[in-house]
Amino acid sequence: MHHALFVSEILVEIFTSLNQFPSSETGWIQSSTQKSLASLARTCKTFYELAMDLLWAKIPGLRPLLGCVTRLHPMIYDPKSKYSWSQHVDPLAEHEFPQFLRHSARVRSMTVSANTYFHLLTALPIETCVFPGLVSLSWIVQYTNIGDFHFFLSPTLRRCSVSEFHSDLKYIGTRCTALEDFTIMQDCGTAQLSEAVRSCKELKRLRCPTLDSAAWMHLSTIPSLLEARVLASRIVLWHLDNLDFATFLNLTTLSLRGINVADVVTIIQHFEFPSLKELEMQVHVLPWGEAEQLFCALSQCKASQTLEHINISSRDRIQEHSGNSLMAVRHFFCFKQLRTLRLFAHCPIYLDNDLLFEAMTSWPHIRSLSLVDWYPCPPTVTFRGLFAALRLCPRLQDLQVSVDTRNIDIEPEAESFQHTSLKNLIVGSFEFGDADVEAIARIIFFMLPAVDRVMCASGVPRLWNNVNRHLEFLRNKPSSAPGCCITGTASDLS
Repeated sequence: MHHALFVSEILVEIFTSLNQFPSSETGWIQSSTQKSLASLARTCKTFYELAMDLLWAKIPGLRPLLGCVTRLHPMIYDPKSKYSWSQHVDPLAEHEFPQFLRHSARVRSMTVSANTYFHLLTALPIETCVFPGLVSLSWIVQYTNIGDFHFFLSPTLRRCSVSEFHSDLKYIGTRCTALEDFTIMQDCGTAQLSEAVRSCKELKRLRCPTLDSAAWMHLSTIPSLLEARVLASRIVLWHLDNLDFATFLNLTTLSLRGINVADVVTIIQHFEFPSLKELEMQVHVLPWGEAEQLFCALSQCKASQTLEHINISSRDRIQEHSGNSLMAVRHFFCFKQLRTLRLFAHCPIYLDNDLLFEAMTSWPHIRSLSLVDWYPCPPTVTFRGLFAALRLCPRLQDLQVSVDTRNIDIEPEAESFQHTSLKNLIVGSFEFGDADVEAIARIIFFMLPAVDRVMCASGVPRLWNNVNRHLEFLRNKPSSAPGCCITGTASDLS
């Protein structure tokens, strides 16, 4: 054997590269990578430990470990064996414990998708540390019984994702003191979830259903917390009425989905987020009054110098609206670092040439802007106003606004300006029947050369379908190739 293979650093690089090849592991059939690692482990003592560590680092549940038990091996690896082979098999006996635990200390990541084999472990002493090196646990068991988690909650666990909350997780932070990433998919009892969250001291990322006031206050005391995502899949009337003022010192991402608008406003008003870069909110309904209250509270929070991405939407429509236009855009002028702004509201979002120009002046780094409401009104932004604003945002790639298609107030062949970064243009669903299709197509073709076709906020109305046909015609016409100049100032189009 070449002397270079006795250098541990070189061996680690070679074996790790081998382990990075795509795997077809299904839990029943060994992949080619696993077979290669197993062969290397049998080659010599120098290869054994490292190859075995990589071979057992990630396993799909308990089945591979149970296969190390002499009595169970033929049942598990028999090609004719059925999924329910263990149903009438006796639990592990004391002399079989070492066989089962032989490689469990090497396991770093595990996905548990069924409790089929749990009854085989009932004789193991409760204090047994089955997976002393487990770092990541993904638990997608449909029905979890009391005690099922016991053997999997290792002191070294850093990432834990569970399909539903269980009482065994009530004090997970006490047992798994290194836990950094905690995910609970389904709604559960808020009180029990709160206790579990409050037991965690080193969290970096949290994804879970609705939290109570005590849990929110605890999270504000964790300096390592970078990301918090709260998702309520059903309407929960749990008001946050015991919050004190506090600071999430290093939180960069906050996502609030499905919770009451009043609770969102309470969180924004009581907490400071000096490091926040991404904010996402999805509420069930966002009518005019609550939208004004929410946007006003957001504009007054302590994240105006850091927020780069804002996405606020409502999931359900309402039957009636007040008819008031929402001056939503102006509330966001204070966020000078904005890269993304998406607003989906249940009332008209007012926007005209001057307001759009002022907005783009405030957001020199903007890359994506979407302003969508469920009740479109006749647009007041003209093409001249649109391109005056576009001069101020050369990095803009995605735009969704409503444009007055009847007022053709610009001649594209006479202009020296092109916006070459904009690739996706989505217009409002309000449609004028007497618009000049050919003129609109020429404006887009000559001044927005990266836009292949214009999309509509709801479906493809006849106007834009005709515009896109004419765009294709211009694109295939040799003599109509657009120029490539980006010159002039914003005042030229004002």
